[in-house]
This record gives sequence, C-alpha cells and structure tokens, in this order.
Amino acid sequence: MSHPSTLGHAVAPDGTTALDRGIALDARGIRFEGGPRLVLCASLFYFRLPREQWRARLAQVRASGYTCVDVYLPWNFHETAPGRWSFEGRRDVAAFLDLAQEEGLYVIARPGPYICSEWDGGALPAWLGLDPQLRVRQHEPRFLDRVTAWFDQALPLLVERQYPANGPVIMVQLENELDFFDCEDRTGYLTALRDQAVRHGITVPLIACSGQGDLEGATGDVPGVVPACNFYPDDDSPHIEPEVRRYAELLAERDLPLLITETNRRHRTLRRLLASGASLIAPYLQSSGWNFGYTPSAGNWGRPGNLMSHGYDFGGYVSSTGTERPEYAEAQILARVIDTLGPRLALATPTVPHTPVTTDFPTSSSPSALRLDGGGRLLAVPHLGTGAGAGTGAGTAVVNGVPVAVAADSCPLMLVDVPLAPWGHEGTLTLASADLVAAREGVLVFSSDVPVTVVVGDTRVEVPAPAPGAPGRATAEGLTLVALAPSDAVRLRSIDRNGSLHLDEPAPARQASAPVAVRRARRRAGTTVPERAAGRHELPPTLESLGVYRGRGTYRTTTDLTGVDELLLVGATDIVDLSVAGRVRPTIAGFGATRRIDVREATGSVDVEAVVEIWGHANFDDARLPALRLGALRGLGTLWTVRETADVSALWEVHGHWAGRPAPLRELGGWSSTRVGLPVTYTREIRTATAAALHLKGVVEPVRVTVADGEPHTDQEAHTVHAEDPWIPLPAGTHRVSVTLPHHPSGGGLRAELLGLDPVTDWTCSAQDDDLLTAFATEAAPGQEVQLPLGLAPGEEAWLDVDLPPSHDGLLLRPDGTQIRVTGWAGGECVGRVWVGDRPDFSGGDANVLWIPPGWSGLTLLVRGAAGPEVPELRVLRLESSD
Repeated sequence: MSHPSTLGHAVAPDGTTALDRGIALDARGIRFEGGPRLVLCASLFYFRLPREQWRARLAQVRASGYTCVDVYLPWNFHETAPGRWSFEGRRDVAAFLDLAQEEGLYVIARPGPYICSEWDGGALPAWLGLDPQLRVRQHEPRFLDRVTAWFDQALPLLVERQYPANGPVIMVQLENELDFFDCEDRTGYLTALRDQAVRHGITVPLIACSGQGDLEGATGDVPGVVPACNFYPDDDSPHIEPEVRRYAELLAERDLPLLITETNRRHRTLRRLLASGASLIAPYLQSSGWNFGYTPSAGNWGRPGNLMSHGYDFGGYVSSTGTERPEYAEAQILARVIDTLGPRLALATPTVPHTPVTTDFPTSSSPSALRLDGGGRLLAVPHLGTGAGAGTGAGTAVVNGVPVAVAADSCPLMLVDVPLAPWGHEGTLTLASADLVAAREGVLVFSSDVPVTVVVGDTRVEVPAPAPGAPGRATAEGLTLVALAPSDAVRLRSIDRNGSLHLDEPAPARQASAPVAVRRARRRAGTTVPERAAGRHELPPTLESLGVYRGRGTYRTTTDLTGVDELLLVGATDIVDLSVAGRVRPTIAGFGATRRIDVREATGSVDVEAVVEIWGHANFDDARLPALRLGALRGLGTLWTVRETADVSALWEVHGHWAGRPAPLRELGGWSSTRVGLPVTYTREIRTATAAALHLKGVVEPVRVTVADGEPHTDQEAHTVHAEDPWIPLPAGTHRVSVTLPHHPSGGGLRAELLGLDPVTDWTCSAQDDDLLTAFATEAAPGQEVQLPLGLAPGEEAWLDVDLPPSHDGLLLRPDGTQIRVTGWAGGECVGRVWVGDRPDFSGGDANVLWIPPGWSGLTLLVRGAAGPEVPELRVLRLESSD
C-alpha cells in the first residue's frame, strides 16, 4: 500500500500532490483544507427520489448535523439500452451534486461499475449477460471495455466537481464489496479501475469498501486504492468494539484512517464505532428512497427467493417519503457532540479505556475510548438494555470510582480528564457523564434524559435530570453546568455567558389525514396493451435478447400432450403466469428453480402461453438458484414434456473410506462407516435416449455432482447441487454420474429420479418493455366508471384510471384484495408494483403500498388476476397521507 499522501495521483507543477491541496488521509483522520474533521455521512440517492425533492432531502440531511452524503451512480440507470445514454431529468446527477454543494454537504461518489444497493442487477446492465464470453466484475477485456464506456460518461462529471476547487466530491469509490465476489484477479481488476479514474483526472482519494472485513479482497492491495470497511453488526452485541478497533489498528499500520462506508443506522451503535476509532461513519440508507419502475432487485442475499420492495427503506432516520423518525434527533445530538469537540475529536486515536468502568447493566465486553488531541479521553459506555420507553430503565455505571446514571438503550460519550482551556476556563473536566453538546467560556451544556454527574478538578456535582422545557442546572469551580432534555438540545441556537440559553421554536406537529377508501375508477374498455412482435423461435429466448431489459414478454406455442402427465419448466424467471390448455397455473416465482407441472387433465394438441415479467435482476451473486447469479438473464427458460420417469436410487458404486475394489454397490447415500462427516462418492452409469433431468430428492446440505461421458478419463462437468434446486440436466447419451456427500448415518438419505424429456418448441414471442407500457399507461384513454370490488379471472387484466385528491406531501396507495398484482403509473413514470395474495418473500420497506409523490399527477393502474387459493379481486384502494 502506497503512502496515502500520494495515492498514485499526479504531481502539480508546484510539486504538491492533489491531496496536499485538498483531502489528506493518515492514521489520525481526514484533513480538509479547513482542518481535520470527523465526518458523518448519510446515503441519499438521486435515482430513488423525485427531482423536485432533491434539494429538500439534501437540506434535511444537513439539518440533521450530517456533513456528507454518499451517492451511488447506477450504470444501468444512465445507459438505458446499449449505447443510449441519459443524464437528464431524474438522471441529471451533475445537478444533484451541485445541489449538494449548495446545501453545504460533501459527497462520496460511488460510480461502481457494480453498486449492489438492492438495485436492478447491482447497476450492471442486463444486456451484458448476452455475451457468453463477457465476465462481469473480472479483469476481462470485454467487461472492461464496457466499463470504460460507462466511466467515460460518469467520471468527467465527478472530475468537474471535486473538492476543493469545483465541488463537493471528497472521495470516489471503485467497485463495492468485492470481497463477497469470486473475482479471479482482484489486483488486476482494481488496477484497471484505478487507472481509468486517474486517467480521467480523479485526484481525491480512491476508496474500495470491504463487505466482510477482507481488506485485500476488496482492494486487491492496489497502491492508490484506500481500503474502507462496511460493518453490519448486531446492534445489541457486546463485541462490536474489539472488532472495529482491530481494523482501526490494521489501517493505522498503513498510516490510514478507519473509513466506515456502510453500517447500521442506530446512533447508539454509531457512537460505539466513533469511540473505536472511525474517522468516517456512513450509516447505510439513513435517508430512504423509492425504487420506481422496474428497478428493484431480485434475490437479495439471505434466504434465496425474495424480492426487493419498491419502498427502499431499512428504518433510517428519514423514511422513503421524507418523514423524520425519532432517530433523526439522535443524529442531531451526536452531530452537536462532534462539533463541540471539533479537531480534538477529529484527531483522536482509539484505545481501550484506562479508566476503570463497571456497570449494573449489559454493556460492551471491551469498551472503547479515544485519546483526544490536546489531552483527555472520550469514553463510550453503552447501555445495551432497554426500558419501557426513551429515558427509562436507567442503570448505574461506576467510572473511575464515581457512580453515574446511564439511560437504557443509550451510549453516552463521557469526557475524562479533558483540559477546559479551549473553552476559556482554567482547570480540567475530570468527568462528565453525558453528551457535551455546547460549550463557551464559563458554560457547559449537556444533553441527557437522566441526572448528569460532572467532576471539575476535585469538585463533584450532580446536575438534576432535565425535562422538556425545564433544564437542570448546577455550578462548579466557576462553571455553569446545564443539562437539557434531548428534545431541547436539538433546538439549542446559542448560549449567553451567564448561562442563558436560546432555543429555536419547536416545529409544529403535523396531523396525518385519515385514510380514504377509493371505491370508484374508470376502466378502459376493450383496451389491449400494444406489444412488439419479437419473432418465432425454436426454443424460448431470453427477454433481454428480445430487447426487454425491464418489462415483460409473452411466449406462445401449441404442443401435443398426448400421453404426457407433466411438464418440466427449467430456468423460468422472474414472475411467470403459465397457461396450458386455457388453464392459468399458480404464478411461478422460483428464480429459475426447476418446476414440475401436472397436466394430466390436458390431452392432444393444446395452446401454451406464458406471460413473463422481470421484477429485477439479481443484485448479489447467489449460486443457489440460477436467476440469482449476477448477470443472469430473464425469460421463460425451457419447457419440456416429461416422457418417462425412472427411479435410479440403487446400484451406485461406493468410493471412499475403506471401500475397496471391486467397488461395493449400495443405494445412494447408503454406505455405512464410522467416519462421520467425511466425503463418500457414489458413482453409476446413466443412459438416456433423450435429454433428461436427474432429480436428487432429499438434499439438505450442498452436494457435489460430476458428469462425464461414458468413456473413462473424459472431462467431467462439475455441479454443486443445493436443496433449492436439486436438478442436473443431462443430454442424450451415456454418462458416469458421481455424487459426493459427507457421510451422515443419521440423515434421511437421498433418492434419485431420472426424467426423460422432449423440448416444447416453435415459440412466437412478443415484447412489452417498460417504455412501451409507460407510454400506454400515461396516454389519455376513454373509460367507463366501475364500482369496486372488481373481480378478475386468473390471467385477466384491467386498466383503471383513478382520480386522486389533492395532497401537499404525496399519497400512499394500498390496494386491498386477493390474488392480484397491481402496477401503477403517475407523473409519466411507473411508480411501482404491489402483489396481493400468495407471493414470494419481500425485503426492504412496505411491499404493500405505492407512493405517488407530490406533484405527480394522474394515476393509472394495471390490475392482473393471478391463479391461487382465492378468486382474484380488487376490493378497494386505500389512500393515505405520506407524511
């Protein structure tokens, strides 16, 4: 790792580096032109907000006390089709960055190329997957050529707005959490990205964040790329501090600060990170937003098979619709502590406390403290218990022999042995048990829900617990000590020398309007959505190959089901409504997992139709299901008729442990030994006259399967088979199949089933991308008023135009019904989709509402009936205020 003062950047004619004239990083922190600063940073994404709200949301972040926003730039938001670029309207990222500067905020820009962010494809354009030789997130020419085209568009916008000369950009992040991804040449890949950034003229620090603490895995240990850390701990864990301190120490060895580019949103945790040595603290999604249109991701990491909701909200201090939550005031208090301590805190170094601390409440297993520049320490004492409400359930900590009160669910930042000279007072603040939120000559102001213990020199006083509007007061050694309730502390404007306080007026309480039930709408009569013919194909093509990167398509064919009891659908994704012989089957949302479909009631030549909708492309690389791999394409997949089924669980040769030659024959998983947990391999020959699928029933833990042609010593194709999709495709021919699994004598065992298959062919396709659907939805159309509830048959669609009442803050629409999917458009954009009834898991915000931002006129809904346990019906539309 090179010294951070150079970082591979160009040297100016005066001999200084760009960082000498702008941002400098070293083990003690971040230095700006105006001096060192500890930075609080909130995620705020222009692409998840109406443009009309950009300035207000940025101002809201600044009013919280945070001084920076981190901003992803999603590649596929700006390259909407290959070579078609857009930086206008809601895509005008340059205007957003300029607004951030006007609002007094720094910016950490994160142009990817991969951003994750639970965004469609992690921002990698869907069409990249159409090139079978292109390998995303690798040091590979085809991918890097496309990245170059993106960086050529995005990086000049950042170069023009770098701090300090022309704008707010103080850091640029390359890639995102690469340590989660199987990149074969991390050094080569990150070097290529770094070189592009330097070539374009990026002079602020280049950073790369680790998602699970693998600094080298995230940066490739490339000179000029500063490692940053993302932490997502359990907020109640007592072990956060020693983990964070370890990374602070590792980075200090490289003369670098600890930059936490993502973490939890709770300020009790953020205080613990601060005390453990973080110079940048950027809780992820502190300010929430909205996934408009077809932009959510599919299959966010965790249990496979969930969809990201349109409301992109994980409980940060500002909701998706802009409402401030209680955590917002916690942000303001922490920011006041940081401002009050200023450079002394910004240049502090972490240590384990030398001050003895004991508590009668659950706390950190190894508390953290900071040595403040100029003397003294800041000590974090987290109370990990909870009371019945804020400020209740206080416990007692004994700090350096002095008992102090600590509120439940809090983490006061206590000051120990701090010289008071910078605040115009001789002497030492030996101990203060609460947050110091303001100070001037002769006056110290604290924020607390409980009594505050202050020791000045050897004089100890108790400042009574404040109440809203009723500060606690005391004096010691010529100092006036004031304790404010947090609700008052956030409104503190100024202090007089005599201790008088001036507070801003509280914001008026806003009354939420009562929900309105909409029971009437205009139904567009006899309306058929236009579709673009997409040709005839032997096998179903991917939607992306038809030019649909976001939207849906329809596949139609006729096939003979004489003597066929079931179909096998392989690779279908994301949302598939399959109709066979006029019967619509329950919606399939299996992310490419193989599905068996009973068709015993259909016979002879029948029509098959599938409407396939893209919810979003995978934002994380999850090998457990085909569609959850990063770069995986969407579509119907392949539909097969099952011609025969055979049990092939018996007659497997056993290899492993003491199995000798000739190899014993056992049932799959039936070998017994005393070596529990060691791998055993079962092999047998499988012959099939047609294409086939091998189904391993009973898979719990992943098993390894290799398939070779019947000839010995031929190349083997290896598969890892998971419980989520325990199928292996086999072409016609003779194969030696080997299944390797750990010996598990108390397990349930495996069964193997072989299905002989014939493909269903001759498909006619049509496409409806999001541009076509949006154009149709937003054009004026006649309709006839209908009264809700509205019943629909499975597969039937209705287009409804809905009149909205006026709203200053926007509206939330909550469809109520059974077995329906609702897509909404307003203000010329798709606002999102809601799925009511049987559906996959969702993550993120409230998956049951659509948001119509203020000023977005008109509302058009596409309602589609889905097969399921109940009859599809839209009962009522509920409108709620979004404040």
